[in-house]
Amino acid sequence: MDRTRFPIDEWRLVETDHDPKDLGTTETLFAVGNGYLGMRGNPEEGRDAHTHGTYVNGFHEVWQIRHAEDAHGFARVGQTIVNVPDTKVIKVYVDDEPLTLDVADLDEYERTLDFSSGVLRRKVIWRTSAGKRVQINTTRMVSFAQRHLAIMTMDVTMLEGDAPIVISSQVLNRQDGHDDYSAAPVHNDPRKQETLDRRILDPITQWCGDGRIMLGYRAHESRMTLAVGVDHSLFTDNHYSEQVSADPDSGKMVYRINAQQSVPIHLEKLVAYHSSRSVPVRELIDRCRRTLDRAREQGVESVHDDQLAWLADFWKNADVELPGQPALQQAVRWNLFQVAQATARAEAYGVAAKGVSGPGYSGHYFWDTEIYVLPFLTYTLPQAARCALRFRYTMLEAARKRAAEMAQLGALFPWRTINGEEASAYYAAGTAQYHIDADIAYALVKYVNATGDIDFLLHEGVEILVETARLWADLGFWRTNGDKEFHIHSVTGPDEYTTVVNDNLFTNVMARFNLARAAETVNELRVRNPDAYARVAKRLDLQEREVDEWARCAAAMYVPYDHEVGVHPQDMHFLEREVWDLSNTPADKRPLMLHYHPLVLYRFQVLKQADVVLAMFLLGDDFTPEEKRANFEYYDPITTGDSTLSAVVQSIMAAQTGYHDLALRYFYAGLFVDLADRHGNTSDGVHVASAGGVWSALVYGFAGMHDNDAKLCFQPRLPESWPELRFRLHWRDTRLLVTLRNDQMRFEVVSGPGIRVQVGAEQFDLDPSEPTTVPLSGQGERRRGEIVQWPLKGGYREDGSLITASVPRSRDG
Repeated sequence: MDRTRFPIDEWRLVETDHDPKDLGTTETLFAVGNGYLGMRGNPEEGRDAHTHGTYVNGFHEVWQIRHAEDAHGFARVGQTIVNVPDTKVIKVYVDDEPLTLDVADLDEYERTLDFSSGVLRRKVIWRTSAGKRVQINTTRMVSFAQRHLAIMTMDVTMLEGDAPIVISSQVLNRQDGHDDYSAAPVHNDPRKQETLDRRILDPITQWCGDGRIMLGYRAHESRMTLAVGVDHSLFTDNHYSEQVSADPDSGKMVYRINAQQSVPIHLEKLVAYHSSRSVPVRELIDRCRRTLDRAREQGVESVHDDQLAWLADFWKNADVELPGQPALQQAVRWNLFQVAQATARAEAYGVAAKGVSGPGYSGHYFWDTEIYVLPFLTYTLPQAARCALRFRYTMLEAARKRAAEMAQLGALFPWRTINGEEASAYYAAGTAQYHIDADIAYALVKYVNATGDIDFLLHEGVEILVETARLWADLGFWRTNGDKEFHIHSVTGPDEYTTVVNDNLFTNVMARFNLARAAETVNELRVRNPDAYARVAKRLDLQEREVDEWARCAAAMYVPYDHEVGVHPQDMHFLEREVWDLSNTPADKRPLMLHYHPLVLYRFQVLKQADVVLAMFLLGDDFTPEEKRANFEYYDPITTGDSTLSAVVQSIMAAQTGYHDLALRYFYAGLFVDLADRHGNTSDGVHVASAGGVWSALVYGFAGMHDNDAKLCFQPRLPESWPELRFRLHWRDTRLLVTLRNDQMRFEVVSGPGIRVQVGAEQFDLDPSEPTTVPLSGQGERRRGEIVQWPLKGGYREDGSLITASVPRSRDG
């Protein structure tokens, strides 16, 4: 990061100079949201902008997907998040001259996003063309305490000279209207949002009066409804007049002010958004009125106080501290704050890959939530984790229908979706990723183990476990090869550069976990709570023999291993392919997916993201230390990192296998994915999964936490250059503060009863009355240097053939 422009501040992201060349990136970095409502960091003036954006989680439009060649079971309905009417715009004119940042003569400029208050602030001192100086301060906040509320303020003061000032506060339906200041770029990047060439929001009602504007819409095809209400109050001793207006696609509150030097002008703009799958617009309008009335009665200052209190509690439970490293501390807090902004008030909806910060991936929900975001939520915001899992439960009926459409029993959750239906038109890297079923089951089991939320398990969680286990038992098949083995064919693992394969290791070991835990949960329920078991069995038509079959499938699951090369192949035929020589691949050919046809990628040993390595992280007890090291050393040099999901996982496993320098390098790569725009697409929105993965890299990686079998254990791997790592955890009813140094690990029970933890091979009972300090005599083996792409040195497959490495080249090189 350019520290002359973005100086280090442990509790704020600060920008000291406006630069129009990276508007898309900074719009994402300075976005504000609460998981339900999100507003990009667009300037108040409405121009210039890369992507104007205001998003309501789950509010989407649909369309029929047209396949060039159709087939049964292909995704039928596309879904994309809607850019809801924009209430951020507050234009300022002095002597009829508009403030436009890219051409304005600015004496001062500062913009800050405060992680402790959740407020975006901007201060400018503008020297107009007439030589008058004007100070304009603005704030923007999306409330964590009040899910549907956002508040904006503007303070304008003439520092030198008097002038007529016009403030035009607006609501604009940019989704269907024409933006005069930016145009959507043409792209072939699958990470971006689809563009529809028709009207999306049908106007239903509009009203204005007494400083208030109300607009209501219905999405044309999805039939979802939306209402937005805006309330204005102006405070000044200057003489002014006002005029309010509204039409189907916009609303304006215009103030004309005879501004005197040093006489301040203060504008408060309260905004409410309400949406629904079916509630009539008139009812949503009433809800907006109630939200605005309550906020007005409470007062802006009090709403800000509630925000401070909410975030104080959040940081008390979620903060991770790196004393003496302010640059890293700032970046860590920015990432954790982004996870909060994407999840805190998502509630009845899922967590999109970009949260509510941008249109990337069309606002779809992926497996990102369960594997990368839920660990953080489970240990810091367990109620948010519960909501995310309950959202998957609400999709269960659609998942059952999808499984039936795919000729399977049980439930098959969609690879990417908003409304519960599969929206991935490219099945090879979409529907074929059956592992999402096991990812959801894995997150569910981890959540229950960490929180002890048996109520959720009995009423909803067990149903997810049963239906996903049924899917795996039906999808796989038995084969006798000396011993009886259970195989799963024609699936795609996390690595999307290798698709539709047999016995993908990640899928098989995760399915094994899913099957075993489902069987254990049902059997335990039958013994401990026969009445609850009887209700579940009746509701799901559950038979004891199928539960026994799940256990047999898990015990006999085939896990590929190549004795000649000494690694677990990513899939049954992975090692038969030639190796992609990443070290000699030109930088302008990255990411590979934008420069090579999928078939080219599928023919090589090359990974978009960690696959076997991720399996070793999630299910570490299933692999020996020797297997972890051998697998990591094999796969790391052929992992491109073209996915932002990869670096944090590689960091964790590098730490576990002793490659501490490499672990730190990968950690930095994950930490600055967005802050340094490392993948060139931060403009599409925050990479929420990577942000959540930063927490995992710190806690699972450097602190070495693992929580298998409902036990809290640590094998710390703190970087030598770090003096200290401090973090918080929720475990059952206990809140812990954990401090890790190179020579000791300290546990303090902040609240709740004492618990037992394990550090290395020793167990310790934590006393709530005093901290427990565990001396450390080293933190594992430390291997120096890099991992060389070993196939360049030569290597042999099990059949004796030589493995070679190369780079595919077109005729023009």
